[in-house]
Amino acid sequence: MESLLSHITYPEDLRKLPKEQLPQLAKELREFIIDIVATKEGHLGASLGVVELTIALHYVFNTPDDKLIWDVGHQAYGHKILTGRKEIFDTNRQLGGISGFPKRSESIYDAFGTGHSSTSISAILGMAMAAQLNDKKNRQHIAIIGDASIASGMAFEALNHLGSTNSNVLVILNDNAIGIDPSVGALKKYLTNVKKGIAKDENIFECLNFHYTGPLDGHNLNTLVSELDHLKLVAGPKLLHVITTKGKGLKKAEENQVTYHAPGKFDKLTGELQKKPIVANEPQKYQDVFGHTLVELAQKNKNIVGITPAMPTGSSLKYMMEQIPDRAFDVGIAEQHAVTLAAGMATEGLVPFCTIYSTFLQRAYDQVIHDVAIQNLPVIFCLDRAGIVGQDGATHHGVYDIAYLRCIPNMYIFAPMNETELRHMMYTAQLGLNHPIAIRYPRGRGVQKKWQTPFEKIEIGRARELKKGSEVAILTIGHIGNTVSAVIEEIAEKEKIGHYDMRFIKPLDKKLLINIFKEYKHIITIENGSKISGFGSAILELANELGYTQKIHILGIDDIFLEHGTVEQLHEQAKIDQLSITKQIKMLLNE
Repeated sequence: MESLLSHITYPEDLRKLPKEQLPQLAKELREFIIDIVATKEGHLGASLGVVELTIALHYVFNTPDDKLIWDVGHQAYGHKILTGRKEIFDTNRQLGGISGFPKRSESIYDAFGTGHSSTSISAILGMAMAAQLNDKKNRQHIAIIGDASIASGMAFEALNHLGSTNSNVLVILNDNAIGIDPSVGALKKYLTNVKKGIAKDENIFECLNFHYTGPLDGHNLNTLVSELDHLKLVAGPKLLHVITTKGKGLKKAEENQVTYHAPGKFDKLTGELQKKPIVANEPQKYQDVFGHTLVELAQKNKNIVGITPAMPTGSSLKYMMEQIPDRAFDVGIAEQHAVTLAAGMATEGLVPFCTIYSTFLQRAYDQVIHDVAIQNLPVIFCLDRAGIVGQDGATHHGVYDIAYLRCIPNMYIFAPMNETELRHMMYTAQLGLNHPIAIRYPRGRGVQKKWQTPFEKIEIGRARELKKGSEVAILTIGHIGNTVSAVIEEIAEKEKIGHYDMRFIKPLDKKLLINIFKEYKHIITIENGSKISGFGSAILELANELGYTQKIHILGIDDIFLEHGTVEQLHEQAKIDQLSITKQIKMLLNE
């Protein structure tokens, strides 16, 4: 049979097909996604689950004039392939290639960038209201949002507003009972009851003034096309409830939906994951050190609780959820709620460890200030994925947390150089602090083969002198200090180089820094974060305050949004890789 997909570059090509050929196209599109993701890696299950829905939407609606937003963008691979990016789809998430998420600057078909969840209904309503004001009353506006994303506060805010308007918006609820981990909460239970036909008489969406349809089989193209054709004629807010299977069409992905959200490389025929070479005594991932250490501490301290907004696997809170389930909580995609929930627990004497990706804490900034810091509540924020994270790109890099937390009164900020330091700080924090603290650590593995050492208390604000020098002092924060240690060992004049693991961005070790300012001709600060308002800025501010005038060389992320690529490639771009650091040190030594 001749390929249909090979003749489709844009949706107008798709719309020329007779409806009875669409199932064959769905089969080919699914195979195309599997074929490329199997070798290039990326997000798999979400896009496989919406293949039929993607085809139906572009078949029925006049994209890009009709506006389409995918929430979260994990599910947009089929959309990208059908909208002019089929030939370059193998560059997905690669340096210089297309983004793994919808991106306005990449295609006119990407109406809105969606790397984080729950933004689509607000954005599509904004577009619909703009269309009314610009007298484009026939334009269609569609947001596709998952059952995990729609439970977020922002999505409910948008539903509440949308239901009070006459805007021409269709919200498609893609209900597959899973986000990255299984969906949680009362709304999930309600939707399950709707699917079973045992929900209470009143439909929550109809009560919010939506024209509700469903639930429909999201893999039946005839049903989808017919219903979407009908909904084009219905005015005002509409919600179509479709039932899909994440990973549809690849048996392994259907059976293990958490792993196959982003499975790495796999056999495209069998779905078997490619076995990674076993490295003896390989260091643990920081997230796993966090997860195991939290269980260890919680078994001895009954007041410890763990909180995560929808990332129990990614953050490794799953270990506590398995072993101490009554004290570990997945609150769903609800970062604001997670932070204020932790604050409430702290008022009652609990010791909350709120584990959250650095990029996602941005979504709860007001709560960090208003509910935690102003009240000086000792919430322990464990910021996973701090720094450059790689192929998820600009929406996911955790490079702003130092800058946005450093300006908040009452906030301690700590970055461990290795796994032992992470354990010691977690131990210290649960002993009782008089302020909230953020502990930031990167994505990936640490450096120690033996990390489960006895706990030691860390003195707040105390840095470590790793190596004494005479001319150049290098001040590092966090894991990147290991890179610097390796660099120093390779430099011939290493006796002239001092290395200091500052550990705390706030409070700084002022006593040690005064000695450094007095003793060294040159100072370099290195951080895996934003240079503006970051760790280096803090050192510069202190030097200025104390009247020291030597130049402080700040290495970190410039005032740009770094795109996607491997962590190593992006470190090179940011000039915080070994070669760039070596050049900077040698230049100063030769002055």
